[in-house]
Amino acid sequence: MKKRSKYLLLLVALLLCIVLMFRMRERKHFYNNVGEVWTTSYHITYEARHDLGDSIEVILRNIDNVASPYNDSSLVAAFNRDAIGGPADSLLLRLVRTSQTVHDLSNGAFDPTVMPLVKAWKPYIKNETNTQPSRATIDSLLQFVGMQHITLRGDSIVKDDPRTQVDFSAIAKGFACDEIAQMLQRNGVKNLMVEIGGEVAMRGVNSHGDKWHISVDAPTDANSHVSALVIAMTDGAVATSGNYRQYRATKSHIVDPRTGDCLVGDLLSATIVANDCMTADAWATACMVLGTERTQQLLGNREDIGVMTISAGTDGNLVVWSNARFADLYLTQTNADAD
Repeated sequence: MKKRSKYLLLLVALLLCIVLMFRMRERKHFYNNVGEVWTTSYHITYEARHDLGDSIEVILRNIDNVASPYNDSSLVAAFNRDAIGGPADSLLLRLVRTSQTVHDLSNGAFDPTVMPLVKAWKPYIKNETNTQPSRATIDSLLQFVGMQHITLRGDSIVKDDPRTQVDFSAIAKGFACDEIAQMLQRNGVKNLMVEIGGEVAMRGVNSHGDKWHISVDAPTDANSHVSALVIAMTDGAVATSGNYRQYRATKSHIVDPRTGDCLVGDLLSATIVANDCMTADAWATACMVLGTERTQQLLGNREDIGVMTISAGTDGNLVVWSNARFADLYLTQTNADAD
């Protein structure tokens, strides 16, 4: 009888060990996945029961196969080569629709069909030549630049001019952040932060149970990152666009799709807060085209979109401005004075 009781106790102890091991395996942990994509780095932090790195890489490959103009087998590359357009899947359709929305609301400041103009300016911007494209060249390119030249028809994107080309690089990183965040949520993840090349999507809280803290870089010509301020958020997205890291004296990498000009203005960077990262990414680019004054006029009273601009003041100091939606997120301010 004692022997049976002894075996029973051992069996119970073994079962308890198995249960404890199973619970430990199922316990959630914060994972950190890092890597490189589209010549930039990504950092993804999330609380889950197991590593989802493989699924993250699948999404990045899918978006590259759809939206990269430098991937010859992508849908966008096929569209750019074809005389009348090409097929579109659900991902590409979303890119086009969001682009059209921000294009219309920004009065044409955001426009992925700017690609031919960017190509024309690239040798000058990259200091490969001291000669700017002529006005005649720019005017000839403007004839087929503009969202009005592309149309969605069923599962295809059609263009009315074979020379029209698109480049969604200005929103691809933000789009990827959204897609990864949605995948993580489908897998039961509630707390996450997805950062790709400075564009960020987040949900829930960090590993300390606090809001996610996002540092916004101060404009600098150096390769180092100097924080201008930090904002604290739970759900939403942040994107920044700026001239400063690619700025060369009187040169800029911002090309206005409406005029074809390479812009050199006082706006050094624009940071946008929105519900999704693709929208934030698109608006950040649009603001760089619009400039400081027009950005403040257009987005100053928006309650759904937060905006912060950093511009060069007449006295040489940095001038920081934000609307009320963005100012509510301030955690600290470090290297620049608020306007």
